[in-house]
Amino acid sequence: MFAPVYLDHNATTAADPAVVEAMLPYLSGQFGNASSGHEYGRAARRAIDQARSQVAEAVGAHASEVVFTSGGSEANNLFIKGAAACLKPGVVAVSAIEHPCVIKPAEQLGKRGWTVRQLTVDGDGRVDENNFAAVMALKPKIVSVMLANNETGVVQDIECLAERARSVGAYFHTDAVQAVGKIGVDFRRLNAAGVCALSLSAHKIGGPKGAAALVLDKRVELEPLIAGGGHERGLRSGTENVAAIVGFGVACELAAQRRIAVARRLLTLRVRLERGLLGLGATLFSQAVERLPNTVYFAFPELDGDTLVGKLDRDGYATASGAACSSANPESSHVLRAMGVTPDVARGAVRASLGGSNTQEQIDGFLSTLQATVSRLQRLTAMAV
Repeated sequence: MFAPVYLDHNATTAADPAVVEAMLPYLSGQFGNASSGHEYGRAARRAIDQARSQVAEAVGAHASEVVFTSGGSEANNLFIKGAAACLKPGVVAVSAIEHPCVIKPAEQLGKRGWTVRQLTVDGDGRVDENNFAAVMALKPKIVSVMLANNETGVVQDIECLAERARSVGAYFHTDAVQAVGKIGVDFRRLNAAGVCALSLSAHKIGGPKGAAALVLDKRVELEPLIAGGGHERGLRSGTENVAAIVGFGVACELAAQRRIAVARRLLTLRVRLERGLLGLGATLFSQAVERLPNTVYFAFPELDGDTLVGKLDRDGYATASGAACSSANPESSHVLRAMGVTPDVARGAVRASLGGSNTQEQIDGFLSTLQATVSRLQRLTAMAV
C-alpha cells in the first residue's frame, strides 16, 4: 500500500503501540460500565480513575480538575457555553486566530445577548497588546486565547494575558490542544496567573480519537452541555468511553516522559526544513516569534496551496493547506488573514507539522521533491500568463 511520508501531525497522530496495547482489554473482556456496582463496573471505574490521574499529572493539575469529553471541540464548547450559561450576558472576547470550535460558540453567544469582541493579532500572529488592553477595559466576562496555534505554531504569553484578564474579573480559558506534548504545560502555574480552564486532546499526542479533557478550576461554575446521568461531576453525562480514556491516559504519560527529548529532535528537523524552504524562495510565516518545535507554515509566490498539497501527496508527502477541521472551506486561512497576510499569499499557504517518526532523510527527500514540484508548477503558471 502506498504510504506517503506523514508531515501532518498537527491534524492528528498515529496511536502509539503502547496506547493500543493498553486499550485492547477494554474493547473485549473488560467491557464493564463504570457506573455499575459489580466487579466489571469497578474495574472500569479504576481504569478511568488511573487515566484521570495520568492526564492531570501530564499538565500539572489535580485529578479532580479533569473533566473527560469526546474531543477538544467539545471541551472548548463546554467551557465557553457552560460558563456563559451561569453568567448574565456581557462581553466574550476570543482571539482572531482561534480554532473554529472557539470562534463559533462565541458567535452563538452573540445571538443570545452577549457582545463578541475579537482580539486582534500582529503580523507574527501574537495577540496585539494595545487591542487586548482596550478589550479588557470593557471588562469581559469570558476570554479565550489559544496557547499554541494549530496553523502557525505561534505560542502566546498566556500567563501575562490571563493576569490582565483576571484583573478585570474575567474567566480565562486556553485551548492547549496543540501545545501539550510539544512544550511544557503547567495548569497549576497557569491557574495561579488567572487561567480557569484549558483543553487538551488525546489524538494530538499519540492517543485515540474520541477522548479529550477540559481541565477546570473547580471554583468556576459551568452548566453542562450534555445533561443526564451526572457523569464527570455532573458536567458531562454519558457512559464513558473506557478504552479511549485509558488510551488517553497512557498517551499523556508517554508524552510527558518524552517531551523534552522529542522537542529537541523536532526543533533540529524544523530548522533543517526551514533553511531548505528559504533556499527554495519560500515565505515563512511567524518566523520571528516563539513557535512549536514541529510546525512550519510557508507559501510560494503565485502558487495555490491546495494544488501544491495535492501534488505533494501524489509524490509521497502528506502535508496540509490549513487546519484539518476546516479543510472544506475554500477561503484562505482566517489565521493568516488576521495576521494581515494578503489573500494571494495566504491562498498559497502549506503547513508541515513534524512528529516523532520523522527523520532527517525524510526532510531532505521532502525538500528535493518540493523543489521539483514547485519548479514544475511555476513553469505551468508562467505558460498560462
